[in-house]
Amino acid sequence: MFHFNRCQHLKLITQKCVPRIHVKMDKHVQLFLSRTFAFAELRKSWRSIHSLVGDKNIILMGPPGAGKTTVGKIIGQKLGRCVIDVDDDILEKNWNMKISKKLQDVGNEQFLEEEGKAVLNMSASGSIISLTGSNPMHDASMWHLKKNGIIIYLDVPLTDIINRLKFMNIKMIVGHNSGMSIKDLLKFRRQYYKKWYDARVFCESGATPEEIAEKVLDTVKRYQDVNSETFISTRHICPKDCQQKVSAKFFSEAVIEGLASDGGLFVPEKEFPKLSSGEWKSLVGATYIERAQILLERCIHPADIPAARLGEMIETAYGENFACSKIAPVRYLSGNQFILELFHGPTGSFKDLSLQLMPHIFAYCIPPSCNYMILVATSGDTGSAVLNAFSHLNKNDKRRIAVITFFPHNGISDFQKAQIVGSQQENGCAVGVESDFDFCQTAVKKMFNDSDFTGFLIMEYGTILSSANSINWGRLLPQVVYHASAYLDLVNQGFISFGNPVDVCIPTGNFGNILAAVYAKMMGIPFRKFICASNQNHVLTDFIKTGLYDLRERKLAQTFSPSIDILKSSNLERHLYLVSNKDGQLMMKLFNQLENQRHFQIEKILVEKLQQDFVADWCSEDECLSAINSTYNTSGYILDPHTAVAKVVADRMQDKTCPVIISSTAHYSKFAPAIMQALKIEEISQTSSSQLYLLGSYNALPPPHEVLLERTKHHEKMEYQVCPADVNALKSHVEKQIQIQFIGKVSE
Repeated sequence: MFHFNRCQHLKLITQKCVPRIHVKMDKHVQLFLSRTFAFAELRKSWRSIHSLVGDKNIILMGPPGAGKTTVGKIIGQKLGRCVIDVDDDILEKNWNMKISKKLQDVGNEQFLEEEGKAVLNMSASGSIISLTGSNPMHDASMWHLKKNGIIIYLDVPLTDIINRLKFMNIKMIVGHNSGMSIKDLLKFRRQYYKKWYDARVFCESGATPEEIAEKVLDTVKRYQDVNSETFISTRHICPKDCQQKVSAKFFSEAVIEGLASDGGLFVPEKEFPKLSSGEWKSLVGATYIERAQILLERCIHPADIPAARLGEMIETAYGENFACSKIAPVRYLSGNQFILELFHGPTGSFKDLSLQLMPHIFAYCIPPSCNYMILVATSGDTGSAVLNAFSHLNKNDKRRIAVITFFPHNGISDFQKAQIVGSQQENGCAVGVESDFDFCQTAVKKMFNDSDFTGFLIMEYGTILSSANSINWGRLLPQVVYHASAYLDLVNQGFISFGNPVDVCIPTGNFGNILAAVYAKMMGIPFRKFICASNQNHVLTDFIKTGLYDLRERKLAQTFSPSIDILKSSNLERHLYLVSNKDGQLMMKLFNQLENQRHFQIEKILVEKLQQDFVADWCSEDECLSAINSTYNTSGYILDPHTAVAKVVADRMQDKTCPVIISSTAHYSKFAPAIMQALKIEEISQTSSSQLYLLGSYNALPPPHEVLLERTKHHEKMEYQVCPADVNALKSHVEKQIQIQFIGKVSE
């Protein structure tokens, strides 16, 4: 199969290189050390073998009426290449009859078989080949074509296809019968197109053949330029007179490594890909899965994950594990406010929207020769979401990927703690830490940056550390999708027209969720203001207002919204990197100062630039409970405490001149005691399950989260470990868990 896949070649190269390393050390270390060399060899091999199309064919695939023939002729003229139309040049010449006559004579099944045989006998190189609409339904012929070609899927809007077929007076296509409409048949066929393509050309409605041909050429160029989409650290420093290329990472490397070696976070070296207005409009009627496929294909090079494989991962991630088929629906609340419901996943929080996908991406990217221990610091929701997500990997992947979740033992809700503990599986465990989230997060970063510790784990156990927090690009990227999808839903529901401005208000702690909305804007979604909503731990609000990030004299307060009980906001660094015009030296200075002196101040010009897009405020505990109570009494809708924080801030800061989308980051079931206090329910039961049943009896919106309700029956009896606020103690837990997971024994 002809596709660029860094990972498959990495696996092959690693296997070849290992026997050549004659170093006296553990065999796991040999495998790991070959990895760096493998990536270097990978770059060389792709640059030399696939720098040009050469004798490869450009194969245009799509439904009948997609314009493959016309587009193929235009491309052929531009490139000076032979053009082969399978219908006209292969089938009709071989059969000596019209396609319609052949179909009428032999019927659907026999037609597909004879069509496939004709293609199997075809030989071409360096040509532009326009397939029939039914070619992808014959596996053998498609494998034959794929060996020497790049398959480009012309994804044309269904309405355009149907209109063209009517204009061409085509009343029957292969597979069509009296029991199925052409529209339904075209939808059915998509599964075959998705199976074979190497790259997609997403066509906006009404696009001309010339415009589509240009897109095809751009797509082929991107497909072959395997070094074009790389990632660098936010703290990368390159002298102005430096002529050498930046030491960049591929997407797959950024996902595997999680945190850059200099302590910074990985970001794209180039700008985010931007969709045109017409392309966005073509996504208005699409499903969440379809939107995710289009957007993530633009952000992940097929050399890292082939488009067809990525599509399979997305379909697996956003399937029956979500209680709502819309995945992340938008619900009208009141006035100009809308709620983006991000809690329909298996653990009831917005973390599911990225974490149900990330483990599949991670497992695909890593080489098969090493074990990986995922370290996670959680302020409440991430822990259970990570444990749940990685438990769904297949058996082979679970043997080489394990998870440890560190959570503040007394700093999250009882339900969140029960949920984290109850989510422990064969390849994941939970460890309570006698401190707060900031300590947990700092400790995890220190372990990543401790070369002695990470080297020891590699030498002794052949195990590499990685992350699943939003510091990991593979975790952050999927969050862009639901922000874009929310805007498109407002267009689809008729509340706005595409291009109208919309504000977003997001309860913010670690800055990942709101940063993903910024990235959605960079891709072309017309968000106007980003409203940062804080609770009593309002260091971000203060920073956005003043430019001073100050942790001196500031202690973490435990609130009703524990997932944003955070003082050190990791993803802020990524945004400041953008605001400062990618000044890695400044990032190094600011965040080293924050670590050592617990504060930093940015210049006035950067504050002004930050405030062009951001406004911020915070909400007290009383205001949070009051918002839950008043919203329920006026609309019958129960907000969780984090969403209530955002509602209070949106009421206060948004100017009512455009709609505002409030991110509802968790289901209220996870915070039942706070909800009961807000609703003035005096008889608060002691068990989580009985609390949820009582809230369910109120028949409020959103309805009870059935998966959470079921799991509370099992959570309360499970055991977990607790350790002191000591980095060395956390290191001991990591080593012990590695022994259990990958070695099968624990040393005394």
